[in-house]
Amino acid sequence: MLCSEIVKILDRQSPPEYALDWDNVGLLVGRGSKEIKKLLLVVDATKAVCDYAVKNGFDMIVSHHPMIFKSVKKINDNSVLGDKILSLAEAGVCYYAMHTNFDTKGGMGKEAASLLGLKNTEVLEETLNGEGIGEIGLLDKTYDLYGLSQSVKETFDLNNVIIYGNRETKIEKVAICPGSGKSVIGEALAKKADCLITGDIGHHDGIDAVEAGLTIIDASHYGIEKIFMTYMYNYLKDFLIGVDMEILDVGVPFEVV
Repeated sequence: MLCSEIVKILDRQSPPEYALDWDNVGLLVGRGSKEIKKLLLVVDATKAVCDYAVKNGFDMIVSHHPMIFKSVKKINDNSVLGDKILSLAEAGVCYYAMHTNFDTKGGMGKEAASLLGLKNTEVLEETLNGEGIGEIGLLDKTYDLYGLSQSVKETFDLNNVIIYGNRETKIEKVAICPGSGKSVIGEALAKKADCLITGDIGHHDGIDAVEAGLTIIDASHYGIEKIFMTYMYNYLKDFLIGVDMEILDVGVPFEVV
């Protein structure tokens, strides 16, 4: 299957127009005419990931976070980014990113809410055509904050989380925003959530949220967003029945711990 054909499949899942204005998504490195037989799914296209893909003969990397955000004026090996771009291009490895378009259009937030078992869900922060960042809904039963934190650890296979708020606070309505969610604290409060499950919450943001009436479970940026790999693996394999292609979703070797 050609890279251009895979791009169409990926764009069908999360159309690029759903990405936020500051984002950079789509085919960022490579030729559409490249034949793809080995595809690697990751959250971040780190140097370790790029080296792994080149060494092991992968034809394409699909990541959640784009490794190229801003304009690149020089592509050489004097910078980590330039070296990564060169190594992929020289080896003929295509590189595609699906970031906030995946967050907003039927992907990250909805999958996280589904895994957590939330009911009567709606978009937390609408961005385009009824879609948006995060989800908010009701738990299947009332938890205290500590009990919910244990459920989050089990659901997303985490060793630790950080909680802001009284462990015994009763939780029924939950907002979940995989990745960095401090920007949606206001939305969670406005929609009367008892708890926001997210990542990258600073000390002052956390205590301010609690004083405003919102408890928080910080599951780390990567902690929830790693579901991207399994979700996309299951999505892609349905289009590749009878196609000669190997898909690998890689977590632990490149996990931020």
